[in-house]
Amino acid sequence: MKPLVVGITLLGTFLLVEGCSSQVKLSSGVKSGQTNLNVENKRPNPQPNPQPSPTTSSKQSSGKTLHTSTKKRIRPRVVKSTSSVPLAVEIQGTETPVSNLSSSQSQNPQMHLFVVSDDLRFFQHEIPTYKAGRFEINHNFPAPGNYTVFSNYTSGQKKQVTTQKLTISGNVPLPTQLESFTNTKTLSDTQVTFNVPESKITANKLVQLRFKLHDAKNNQPVKDLQPHLNVNLKDETARLVIVRSSSPLTASDYIPANVLPSPEGQLLFTSTFPQKGTYKLWLQFNRNGKINTADFWLNVI
Repeated sequence: MKPLVVGITLLGTFLLVEGCSSQVKLSSGVKSGQTNLNVENKRPNPQPNPQPSPTTSSKQSSGKTLHTSTKKRIRPRVVKSTSSVPLAVEIQGTETPVSNLSSSQSQNPQMHLFVVSDDLRFFQHEIPTYKAGRFEINHNFPAPGNYTVFSNYTSGQKKQVTTQKLTISGNVPLPTQLESFTNTKTLSDTQVTFNVPESKITANKLVQLRFKLHDAKNNQPVKDLQPHLNVNLKDETARLVIVRSSSPLTASDYIPANVLPSPEGQLLFTSTFPQKGTYKLWLQFNRNGKINTADFWLNVI
């Protein structure tokens, strides 16, 4: 049996250790299956002091993605450095210890971490390493500020999404340019054009999202995309991450997108936007051995 993730209502737990003795741990929710998201240093793990847990709730959306969120806002954890912040995510089940799992059971990574600044200006995608019952990564944040960490974990055919707030102390940099709703972005060697078939996107309606890729030098359709994340799987040619602009960000603001078989020079996805509002999209693809990220805004009515 795989770890139990269906019905999880725990938002996540961060563990922040400063120095040898001081520590902060805030938990949220207690259920039979759970995920814990920790920030810690490399010293031996002390025994944390648990704090009272707020009530959580869960709901299931289309695409068999299980979202969890809390009924009260969780105070962000504060980290004093942007560089090499150790993050650890624990998955717990009721029937089979997670420590029995091996990442070699599947070619797909078992967990994705999406680090998003609360203003949606910064986005980073990490694949933590599975080690003896938890997933670990040393993450470099782009700048001080408030962040939401989305953890996306797959068990069988179901996906579990949890969130955790994190604050990187310091002076938050001002934007160098205003955000725009442009449909074309030029990366180092690729021009990406975002095409939406419908003139207006309506909430709760399945839509197809089309991205056209052309070489920035010769304007020819791109035909040399490589497997995303160096995994030789057709469904990992590219990845589309969608987050609704909201305050505070919760797991329900993470919108799943499904990649479709695509003609050369294009990337096709389907998704359903649950409510009207403004959404930000990050398209990731691998070309010439480099993961490229193109971001776009979309208004849903």
